[in-house]
Parts: sequence; C-alpha cells; structure tokens
Amino acid sequence: MPEKKHVGRRAPARVDHPFKGIALILLSTVFLGCSDTAAKYLSTSLPSIEITWIRFLTFALIFTPVMLRSSPYYAMRTDRLGLHVMRGAVLLGSSLFFITGLGFLPIAEASATGFVAPLFVTALSIVFLGEKVGMRRWFATALGLVGVLIILRPGTSAFHPAAFFPVVSAACWAGTLILTRMMSGREAVVTTMAYSSLTGLAILTAIVPFVWVTPSWTAIALGIFIGVASTAGQWIVVLAYRYGDASVLAPFSYSQLLWVSILGFFIFGEVPSIWTIVGAAFIVASGLYIAHRERVRRAQLLVLEERFPNA
Repeated sequence: MPEKKHVGRRAPARVDHPFKGIALILLSTVFLGCSDTAAKYLSTSLPSIEITWIRFLTFALIFTPVMLRSSPYYAMRTDRLGLHVMRGAVLLGSSLFFITGLGFLPIAEASATGFVAPLFVTALSIVFLGEKVGMRRWFATALGLVGVLIILRPGTSAFHPAAFFPVVSAACWAGTLILTRMMSGREAVVTTMAYSSLTGLAILTAIVPFVWVTPSWTAIALGIFIGVASTAGQWIVVLAYRYGDASVLAPFSYSQLLWVSILGFFIFGEVPSIWTIVGAAFIVASGLYIAHRERVRRAQLLVLEERFPNA
C-alpha cells in the first residue's frame, strides 16, 4: 500500500471584517479573565507550579489529536524545533510568574501590570528582529513604565516584592510574541501551540513532584477549567487577528481589566486602588500608541514594497 502522506493545512486567508474581530477579542478577554480569576482562587490551596502544571496538562491534552502521526491534521513536522522549545519555555515562564503573583496581589493590579508586554516587545524587537524604533515609540514605552511605577510604588509601604512577578511574566510573554513573529508564515499556529504545550508540560512534570499537594476534586476541576479557558482564549485571539489589524483590535483587549476588576470585587472583595487605576491608564495609553505606530510602520513598509518590488 502507498505510504500515507500528511498534507499540511494552510492557514485561512485573512478577511477584512473588523467587527467580527472585535467581537472575538472581547470574547477572548472573558475566557482569559475567568481563567486568571480561577487561578487566583486556586492559589490559596495549591502551589503555583502545580496549578500551572494542570493548566499545561489540559493544554497538551486538547492538542493531542494533532500530535498523532495517524491524524490527517498531524502538526508535529517542523524544521524549527529549537525555536518551538524556546517559545514553550518562555510561555511557561509567563504563566508561572503571573499565577505566582496572583497569590499575593489583587487581580486587577497583577493584570494591569501584566499589560506592559508591548513595552518589552518594543525593546526586544530591536535585538531579535532588527527593527528600528523611533523616538515616539520610545516615549510611549517610557509612559508605560511610569504607569508600572505608579502601580508598584517602590520605596513606599504599599510596595510588595511579589509585584515584580507580573512584570517578569510580561517580559516572558513579550519573548513569546517575538519568537512567534520569527516563525510567522513558516509554521502553522496549531504546530506552534502543540509544541508549546509539550515543552511546558515536560518542564513542569520534572519539578512538580517537589511541591506536590494532593488536590481535591474541586481543585482538579478548577485546574481543568483554567487550562480550557486559557487555551480557548488564546485560540480565539488567533482567530480574531484573521479579521482585523492589531491597531484596530488592541484597544478592546484591555477590556480584560474590566472583567478581572468585576470578578475580583465579587469573588475576593477587592476594589482597585486609585493608584492601580491611574497606572493602568498610563499603561493602556502607552500600549495603544505603540499599536498605532506599528500600524503606521507597516503601512510605510507596504508603500515601499509597492514602489520598489524588486528591492
């Protein structure tokens, strides 16, 4: 019998449908906000490493069908294994540091601080992507850093050392985005996510026995919910960007701050401080302007490509 060939599936073509993209982004923030809230609730009974392990175990189980060689959607063929492993490791870092921070900080504060990822992307894109960053984007980055300082308030009695966990998480997430860009157009999304789930699961499986706490059935159910909700949220974001530009969709991703603030109030009795609100405003303004400058830069590149197609 002839050998069965696994044919790679091309990503669906991008369709300009911004309202559908916006709707998907808003939906994704609900899933991601609920996932973060459940992780904070679970952090009172389980170590952050164990919570993250359950999350990645669920993540990997969801993508098991595309890992099987017998599957017509087999997605494990790649020439960039090293990049996939690196992406999985920094994605794990992003999840682990954020969940650790949730155990000590109000969820609105942790989430607002975590939104500084675009600032790190700006800096890392120079080193790894060879991009040129103008003064206006650097100013926006500085504005975002001011927002972080307003939230953290280092040197005051309100400062908590755990506040650095969401910052490190954001830096790891920026690394994830940079590695994703490096593989963009060369690797299918399903391949990238499958390898990320396996890498994170392998690392966590090696260390989780040292902190293991036997979970209750309720804790297991919440852990599975975290894995399903976070995976669904990330996948919906991927779908959203097929229908709209980042500059259009980015403002609506910040609605996640609203959801976590509401959930934090009703579940944990947390009310965001004025410092968190003001700092978040700085960070959101910074992120929106960076997204705007990215749109301008891409438009300029398209014009140059049209004028000098053989350059």
